[in-house]
Amino acid sequence: MITFRKVEEKDRAFIEKLYRSTRENELNLTNWTELQKQSFIIMQSIAQQTDYRSKYPDATHEIILYKKQPAGRLYLAESNTHFLVIDISLLPTFQGKGIGTIILKELAEKAHKKNKILCLNVRRQNPALNLYLRLGFKKISANGDYDYLELS
Repeated sequence: MITFRKVEEKDRAFIEKLYRSTRENELNLTNWTELQKQSFIIMQSIAQQTDYRSKYPDATHEIILYKKQPAGRLYLAESNTHFLVIDISLLPTFQGKGIGTIILKELAEKAHKKNKILCLNVRRQNPALNLYLRLGFKKISANGDYDYLELS
C-alpha cells in the first residue's frame, strides 16, 4: 500500500504543491495575490531543496506513494550513528490515514537493527509533533521555533 520512488525532475510541480500545503495557513494570513503566493512558494521550495542537498548531499529523496498515488515525500540522511528524517510531509488528503505512523515505525525498526538513533527536527506548531511524541520520540534540544527529537 505504501511504496517509495526516487524524486525525479517530473516531480517539481508535486513538490511545490506539497510544500504549499505545509505553508497554506501562513499564506492565508497575507493579502498577496495568487500569483504572489505561487511565486513565493516556488522560490521557497527551490531554496529548501537547495539547502537540503547542500547540507545532506548523500541523503535519499523519495516520493511517498500511497496506493500508487503520490502522497508525500521522505528525505532521509544516514550517518554512522543516526538516521535523520530531513523532511517527511504528506498532502492533507493523505494525513490521518496512518501513513506517517507506518513509515516512522519502519524507520525506527531499521534504525534499531543498525544500532542507530532515529532523529528529526520539528517546528513546535507542527501538528505532527503529537505523532512523534506518541511514537516515543523525546525532545533533546530546542533551536528557535524547532525542537530536535530522538527515538533510540
